[in-house]
Amino acid sequence: MSIQNSYLRDLMDRVTARNPAEPEFHQAVREVLSSLSPVVDAHPEYIEQGVMDCLVEPERIIKFRVPWEDDQGKIHVNRGFRVQFSSAIGPYKGGLRFHPSVYEGIIKFLGFEQIFKNSLTGLPIGGGKGGSDFDPKGKSDNEVMRFCQSFMTELFKYIGPDTDVPAGDIGVGGREIGFLFGQYKRLANEFTGVLTGKGLTYGGSLARTEATGYGLCYFADCMLRDAGRSFEGATVVISGSGNVAIYACEKAAQFGAKVVAMSDSGGYIYDKNGIDLPLVKELKEVQRKRISAYVETHPEAEYHPGCAGIWTIPCDIALPCATQNELDEAAAKALIANGCFAVAEGANMPCTPEAVDALQAAGVLFAPAKAANAGGVATSALEMSQNSMRFYWSFEEVDDHLKRIMTDLYHNASNAAAQYGCAGDLVAGANIAGFLKVANSMLAYGVV
Repeated sequence: MSIQNSYLRDLMDRVTARNPAEPEFHQAVREVLSSLSPVVDAHPEYIEQGVMDCLVEPERIIKFRVPWEDDQGKIHVNRGFRVQFSSAIGPYKGGLRFHPSVYEGIIKFLGFEQIFKNSLTGLPIGGGKGGSDFDPKGKSDNEVMRFCQSFMTELFKYIGPDTDVPAGDIGVGGREIGFLFGQYKRLANEFTGVLTGKGLTYGGSLARTEATGYGLCYFADCMLRDAGRSFEGATVVISGSGNVAIYACEKAAQFGAKVVAMSDSGGYIYDKNGIDLPLVKELKEVQRKRISAYVETHPEAEYHPGCAGIWTIPCDIALPCATQNELDEAAAKALIANGCFAVAEGANMPCTPEAVDALQAAGVLFAPAKAANAGGVATSALEMSQNSMRFYWSFEEVDDHLKRIMTDLYHNASNAAAQYGCAGDLVAGANIAGFLKVANSMLAYGVV
């Protein structure tokens, strides 16, 4: 991913120097800047008026300690973060991630990506992200509750329905959102749509759980159809087994595909007969078990420890839906060698830059995360709209909105790529289309 414009190259060097030891953030910035050379060449005002320099610097970074008590009475202290990256087109919007890997650089990477993803939805939401290095796995409900209440006790000062609206991410599901919202409501003495991904009994939206996975397939379907391809009859491999992976599996099957593999952090399952999705839902959403338990009731399936091997399974379409940088160059070459013709990113930046280069060089259709997995945040924005109206829409209404948003998003990214001389390159197209809306808003404000 080379950057052609000399100013943007210098800017990238400054980002690296000012944010040391944050490779994920560097990677995200480089990926965007590598697409923008033709844009700033055509519109030097983005450089002259400081838009580019402001874009790579968060508007605000909040970092705080989170003390909490376990069931044995021992006190633990984790770190909490919220990076409010850009409010150029609306209140900050982006998830909270609870995982041991979380540190400031991860949150900045996710927040930077969120700016353009949110812009691409066409909805008035800015970019932000947050989280903690707390690990909810293995914790009791009461321990998770105490952590969430402590976390929100500090965070509530900086968020609000017209300021910053967090949601869930890795490690933050319906249970955590409930605890967080309850504490916000207690502290702020108000009932507002300050968090999305809420339960249906207290302001949540139908189809939010399904939205990222469904949206991924709606976007991929547009890309496939434009290339004369289809999900119909295709063999699909999906990494992950959380909400994104589960509902991508569901929608891909509805489109006529056969999903043969899924994974979690411990390993992956391969079922040549097609994944038994109701069983996966039971294991992951109800019993909270490892994916390895799948073979206990499906002895004909295979379980393999470790995650990387999932990309060696022959498939037509690959949907990486687990975590960042999970699909590297070697995995991309294995997919290419086995005849894979399309890859669509369901997680945040799951393919390394080397993998993306290899896939695109081989002519594999490639849908980047900031476009393809925008369905979740799009439906979160629809939840915000319903909360503001004190109203709700049916599942079908929300799903129709989601399908329209993802279809429009695909065409906007495709058209932007064609307009700036890189037709067919959805990575560049998504970066350009997302950037233009944000940058033009920043210009309108004067000194940004």
